[in-house]
Amino acid sequence: MSHISEIDLDDANLPPPTPEIEQERRVAMFDLMEENSFALPARDGRAVPEGPYKLGLAIREKRLVFDVSTEAGEPCAEFHLSLSPFRQVVKDYFQICKSYFDAVKTAAPSQIETIDMARRGIHNEGARILQERLEGKAEVDDDTARRLFTLICVLHFGG
Repeated sequence: MSHISEIDLDDANLPPPTPEIEQERRVAMFDLMEENSFALPARDGRAVPEGPYKLGLAIREKRLVFDVSTEAGEPCAEFHLSLSPFRQVVKDYFQICKSYFDAVKTAAPSQIETIDMARRGIHNEGARILQERLEGKAEVDDDTARRLFTLICVLHFGG
């Protein structure tokens, strides 16, 4: 399957992230570049250029924008997704992350593990929603969807 070779997160107009949010972004970006699976299916009977792809992610006019091009910079696809299906899961994710970051400082290991399990569950739900929203537009595996969901959360943080 094709993959993303470069990612541009359009966060220039967002407020500075907290150290925790910045760390989440760095880890997601690193993991994405290490391994990902991203392919554009043929649409309307037209062939699409094969990857690897450059991916631009942004929030514009309250919509999540995926801007996909070839490594040479030739446009392949652009799709806009409503943010509405993500709102609650992103809110839940930020709340559980805050609990997790607070717990790491003072809580017992068993409490940290319980919160981390809940955090992973919410993260998986966000990734599932992303895969559903991308259906027919882009094909991503579970790990890629999880990492992209993290980046969507980073963009939401400022918005």
